[in-house]
Amino acid sequence: MTDFERALVNSFNQFFKEEDINGIAHRKKQHRFSSQLCDVLVDSQHEMFYLAIENKSVKTSSTNKLYFSQHFSNSKEGHQVERISDFVDRSGRAGFLAVELKRGRGRARKAYMVPWNAVREAYEKGETGLHIDDIQEYPEILRDSEDYSVAEMCMEMKI
Repeated sequence: MTDFERALVNSFNQFFKEEDINGIAHRKKQHRFSSQLCDVLVDSQHEMFYLAIENKSVKTSSTNKLYFSQHFSNSKEGHQVERISDFVDRSGRAGFLAVELKRGRGRARKAYMVPWNAVREAYEKGETGLHIDDIQEYPEILRDSEDYSVAEMCMEMKI
């Protein structure tokens, strides 16, 4: 589990605890050489917290785009966008792409929550990926020191 995945799971679980909401965020253990459906699953009896979240981290110093060919996997089961889209459709979960922007030494990381439909639409249109500027138009996952917090985003029902 990456630090970003762990931080996102912890942030959702902390939010649920603080707001006394029945819900849990978790990540299934990934076995070597096997693909997983997505990075983070959020389960709750509340429909708005029944989520599938794929996480990506990007160094903004080396790219201005999250590329479908470079940042997503491709296997005999198909492209990662196609596999996650199928999972979201069949599970009934709301899908999201959480993107962490690593902005270089001395600059705090930022993260954004992109609705999966925007990812799917760009992929199906044949675009090469999502531009960093476009990603930054989506709701920000706020950061407090080293920890992310989904509280404000969830309270405003932006997810």
